[in-house]
Order: sequence, then structure tokens, then C-alpha cells
Amino acid sequence: MKLRYSRQLPVVGEGGQEKIGKTSVAVFGIGGLGTLIARYLAGGGFRKLVLVDFDTVSISDIHRQVLYTTNDVGRVKTEVAAALLKAVNPEVEIETYGEPISPQLAEAVVGGVDIVVDALDNWAARHVVNRAAVSGGKPLVHGAVQEWYGHVTTVVPAVTPCLEDLFGKFKSLPSCAVGVCPVLGPAVGVVASLMALEVFNVALGSPKLAGRLLVVDLKHMTFDTIAVAASEKCPVCAGRELGSGA
Repeated sequence: MKLRYSRQLPVVGEGGQEKIGKTSVAVFGIGGLGTLIARYLAGGGFRKLVLVDFDTVSISDIHRQVLYTTNDVGRVKTEVAAALLKAVNPEVEIETYGEPISPQLAEAVVGGVDIVVDALDNWAARHVVNRAAVSGGKPLVHGAVQEWYGHVTTVVPAVTPCLEDLFGKFKSLPSCAVGVCPVLGPAVGVVASLMALEVFNVALGSPKLAGRLLVVDLKHMTFDTIAVAASEKCPVCAGRELGSGA
């Protein structure tokens, strides 16, 4: 273990690496954001990654989705990603779901992991995953990107606003229509890296974006944070207790 993680151990410590090695993560969406996040998590030694995506690789994906090549066009994303991630780190368990997101699927996946990642490209699916994470009492690292812009936040049930609550307040932030999201590849990489870092922070017990929305403007190279608080009126997260499943 020490050789594989020798550059990481001085940063997180042996105790931190043990925490990472016991942590399982579900990544919903194995596209621009999800591929890079999953690559970093596999390399970092997380115990288990659950990959959820029903799509196949398209030629328009290649400029930003780092686990795929032109030779993979037409193949199922989760299958390609799982094989590459296993080659990156055979110590990490990989589980895949190549089917559309439903409440039942989201609840089943969330129930079996420690941390949830929303790397999706549409709000309908995001809200399904958000509801499952809140109901299951699992921290959710959310990010989105469009053109030069993006944002990242962490939902901690019973502590922070959830996505239903938060994005009722900030409707002008990036959102993508299904399959139609103009974006610059490196911008995706920056937002994905920030999300991956936050997953490490959550695993180590110290989320940095809980109760904060990080807004990224890469056209002007600016980063801003907005403090956010939970509302008592949110239909999803108001009045929930951590892990209550209510």
C-alpha cells in the first residue's frame, strides 16, 4: 500500500489513508465530471466505487470524458470505465449500474455506500439522487459545469440545504439540457477536480463545502463562495434527522 500511495500518504497520513480505504462512493453520471472524479478516487484508494450511468460513449464525449477514447464510441460507459479503473487500481472494488436513474435505483445505490457524488447533466435525475441521499442520511457532493462556469457544494443531511432547497434560490447557475451542454474540456476538469477533492475531505471527516456554494468563473479566473443555510420550508430536507430515512 505504501508504494502505491506514497505521494498521498504525506498529505493525508496513514490514519487518513485508512479512512479512505474503508470508504465507498457512488458516482452518479460517468461523463465529463464523473470520469475524472472516478479516476482520482480509484487512484486514491477508496474501498469501493459504484458507477451509475445508462449511456454509451459518443464521439462528442471524447474531448472532456477522460476514461474514453475514440475506439470506445458506442460502448456502454460503465463497462469501459470499470475496466480502466480496475487497471488503474486493482485494489478498488468496482460495481456498475447501466440503467436509467429511478427512485428505486437511487435508494438502493445510496443505501450501500458512504458518500454520494452527483456528476449528472440534468436536474430531474439530480433531484432523484438528492432525495435518496437526504432520505438515507448520506453526504452528497454536487457539481455542475457549463461553458466556462461551474459550481460545487456538499449536502450534509440535517445540517445543510439540499439541492431542492438550494437551487430554488439560485436559479441562474449552470444547468444543462439533456445531451446538450456547451462546455470547454478544461473547465470540466477543474470542476471535477474540486469535486474529487471534496470527496476526499468528506471521507477524512472534514467537508469544506458543507453550507457553502463554490462558484467558479474560469473565463475570468475567479472563485467565489456563497454561504447557504437550510430552509424550514424545503419539501425534501426540512425537519429531517440525520440517517432517519423519514
